[in-house]
Amino acid sequence: MDRIVVVGGSVAAVNAADGLRRAGHEGEITLVSAENVLPYDRPPLSKDALREGQQHAALLIKEPSWYEENAVGVSLGAAAVGLDAAGKTVFLEGGRELSYDGLVVATGSRTRPLPVLEGVPGVHEVRSLSDSLRLHEHLLPGRHLVVIGAGFIGLEVAATARKMGLDVSVVEIAPVPLTRVLGAELGRWFQDHHVGHGVNLHCGTGIERIESAPNGNRVRLADGTVLAADLIVAGVGVQPATGWLDGSGVEVENGVVCDETLRTTAPDVVAAGDLVQWPNRLFGETMRVEQWLNAVEQGAHAARTLLGESEPFAPVPYFWSDQFEAKVKFVGHVSGDDQVKITKADEKSLVAMFGRGDRLRGVLCVNAPRQLALGKRAILDGVSWADAVAT
Repeated sequence: MDRIVVVGGSVAAVNAADGLRRAGHEGEITLVSAENVLPYDRPPLSKDALREGQQHAALLIKEPSWYEENAVGVSLGAAAVGLDAAGKTVFLEGGRELSYDGLVVATGSRTRPLPVLEGVPGVHEVRSLSDSLRLHEHLLPGRHLVVIGAGFIGLEVAATARKMGLDVSVVEIAPVPLTRVLGAELGRWFQDHHVGHGVNLHCGTGIERIESAPNGNRVRLADGTVLAADLIVAGVGVQPATGWLDGSGVEVENGVVCDETLRTTAPDVVAAGDLVQWPNRLFGETMRVEQWLNAVEQGAHAARTLLGESEPFAPVPYFWSDQFEAKVKFVGHVSGDDQVKITKADEKSLVAMFGRGDRLRGVLCVNAPRQLALGKRAILDGVSWADAVAT
């Protein structure tokens, strides 16, 4: 396998390239990114980088010298627009073609569109560095920011803006924040946490329309509330960036369909990152995980699979979120309808366990790092839900 192409400017893509070299691949590696800058970390974009206006150099995943030292060629500023898996060719914007012996698909995810926001001026998203820097310039004390969506990204942006002195309103169609992920009971803890820091939460209602005004927009909600917005941030989630794979021979269904080793349905093609749909044998189910550590680990694992290894990828997913002084950490894979056992809850900290059937599935910790490590160990050991609740 002489020529390997890695498509994506993501953390998964960079760790796949790094994994290839660490696994002994001596052939050609080309990393393709649609952006005009070297790959950078995205989690800070809604937190520290947004607050401080951090520039590209501060967020780099790898220094520029790393690519030269590891003989990783980089093609920037031209997105992949098509793939011929049978002919082993990637098509780029501008008509360029790249042939390969092995391919890593790591194009991540893209912002989920919200029709009511189409064509509305003053609407921001926080998906790229340029998005974050542009929004930073508008986050001035005293302005009113309306955040649409109370998922983790929306709540992080709300917390960051509030700390910068803005008035912040969050609109969420669910009854409480994070219901889909954590359930209503834990969602109420996050609701109280944000309200306690001065965030105005409008839950259980959607946006009826947005009206242009001389100095911003007026956001009219379905319950009759009208919010005057100096700026609007859309935080309604993401979806897999798989459009360029249409007709390629790579199966796509809510992401790229992979086996447990991260091989796709096309020969010599693996995938890593937010867009991967794979069977995690540790949990006994197929999942797609939009988390930074998962992307790091999948990138390295996909590289080894491409070079001939056949080990299953079966981690305990992990993510974190910073919202005001709350250091939120989570291990496992859960849904909003899992059983929940809250073992600690006060204004500053929270610990909760999630179960399904007779199995511990996840542990959420806010300002409680020791319990997180214990929870991960218990999930790896297959501790039953009954034993987890009892102990």
